[in-house]
Amino acid sequence: MNSSVLYLIAPLLAFAQTIKFFLIPSQKRVWRNWPKTGSMPSSHTATVTSLATIIFMSEGFSNLFAVVVVFSIIFIHDALVARRSIGEQGMAVLKLISTSRFAKDPLPRIALGHKPLEVLAGGVLGVIVGLIVAFFITK
Repeated sequence: MNSSVLYLIAPLLAFAQTIKFFLIPSQKRVWRNWPKTGSMPSSHTATVTSLATIIFMSEGFSNLFAVVVVFSIIFIHDALVARRSIGEQGMAVLKLISTSRFAKDPLPRIALGHKPLEVLAGGVLGVIVGLIVAFFITK
């Protein structure tokens, strides 16, 4: 199979958002909640690590692999640090708004970002999916 197709297959299979959606109890499972971010495992991390893994398995230490690793680090840092911090600030603002007597609009949902264990689980999932695609689809 053409390696560029594999570069799409691995991240799509590793996209943990769908896995998380089906882990929710069926009575709470609503399709409009499917794209909501956060929780275990990190979809961002699973997707980029599966892409890095399949590229490494196809090409080894190549220029493309180096570029994907750099972008993966940025994505993972964003999921772990930036989005987490923004979510915590959002919680503080939400708390302030909820105590205001002038607040009339419904309060927004706050996405907290990821905890380190959620990012680690996403990374492990991504590597496993990348290896599975490399060994079973390419053979």
